[in-house]
Order: sequence, then C-alpha cells, then structure tokens
Amino acid sequence: MKSTFLSIIALITSTVAPFAEVTISEADFGKNLGGWTKRGKQAAEYPLSGSTYRTYKPEVSPTPDGGIFASVRIDHVRSWLSSDDHATLEITVDSRGTVVSAQSNIAIQGRSISSDLILGSNEAGRMVAVGTDRAVQIGTDLVADLSAKLLREKLVEAGRVSFPAALRHNYNLLFQAVRVDGSPVTLTDGAPVATPAAPETPPVKPPVSAEVKTTSAPATAPSEPAKPLDIKPYGTPKTAEIPVKD
Repeated sequence: MKSTFLSIIALITSTVAPFAEVTISEADFGKNLGGWTKRGKQAAEYPLSGSTYRTYKPEVSPTPDGGIFASVRIDHVRSWLSSDDHATLEITVDSRGTVVSAQSNIAIQGRSISSDLILGSNEAGRMVAVGTDRAVQIGTDLVADLSAKLLREKLVEAGRVSFPAALRHNYNLLFQAVRVDGSPVTLTDGAPVATPAAPETPPVKPPVSAEVKTTSAPATAPSEPAKPLDIKPYGTPKTAEIPVKD
C-alpha cells in the first residue's frame, strides 16, 4: 500500500514538474569553429586535415519529452571549378542534456551515404554507457559506420576521405555547446551537474578601531592615580654645613 502511494506521488510530481530548458549555445558552437563570419554571418569556415569545411548555424527544435533535436549542415569546400560536397549531422538530446541518438548523411557527386541511427542503448534497450562516456561512444560509432560505407565507395580525394572526421569534430563541439537552463553541464552517471557559479565576494567590513578592540579585552581593576614625581636637578649635592673659621 505504501509503495503504491509513493508511486502515485512520484507520477504526479513528474507530471507537474516543468522540464528543464535544454538549448544549444549557438555563440559557443560558432566560436569554437572560428566564428560565424561566412555566408552573411550564418556559417563558419575552418581548415581540417588539409581541407576546408563550412558549418552552418544549427537548426534546433524541441522534442515532446522536453529535449531538443539539432540538425547541422556541413560542407566540404572544394575549388571554384568543382561543386561542394554536403553533409548533415543530427543529434537528439533529452531533457537532462544527455545525447540520446545521432545520425548523419553525406552527399558526394549525387550519391547519398547515410549512417545508421546510432542509439545510446543496446538491442535490449539497456544503456550501454552513461553520461559523457555514452556521448563519446555514440560519436565513435557514428564515425566508424560512415567511414566503413565511404571506404566501399573507393574515394580518393582527401577532403572526402576525411569527411567523417569533420563530422566527428562538429559532433564534439555541438555536444559541448549543450546547455541546461542556460548553464554548461558535465554529465556524471547520466545526470547533469550544472557548473557552479562563482562564489559571491563577501562585503569588506571596515577595520575595527583600537577603541573597540580594547573593549573586548578582559576588564581589569582600575589602577591608582599616579603620584606626582619629585623632580630634582641632576647632580645637585645635598646641602652640608660648612664650619666657619674665626
């Protein structure tokens, strides 16, 4: 009976309690890519593995459970005589700031290469990793899946071969830009821990005057008033009677 009552209370609390606000810090994500300075300040360009890539600002939408779904477009910038290659990176983050799944698609010369949907759970639905370890594992599996599929395409151009590495680079920075209630989170055992705010500096108290300090000393009996000093000229001999001769 008691356990049933507690279950009902937990269900009501989870229903009433509002979701934490999960967002992607667009400013931090762009800063780590070199800044939103291209395409009307909507994209960032950066060198990686000897090639140039372009990342656009992420498109973010909420999920029913209070998390977010983020989609990022990434271009492999080629010479002006050649058309660029394109890719998309998609991640789903739950209401605690944990990466739930990731998927990517690469379009090269009209061919589309899609990764499997990489989930943070195994076939039985049990979490295989938690927190940051799970996010790292999802990114690793995503790159491994794309690299294996690109290998079958027998690509030789350096920028195309290293496209999965560019996607992993963006995945890492996107994960680092996740915010819960406006604060960066460090995931430990799957639970978000907000970065503690800097402690407030206590107000500086004015120094205690000497008079106040003396009042804290233990009380002593009042001393007797000092007697006036009997001051005599230094080296003055005592008066002596001198016999008078006849």
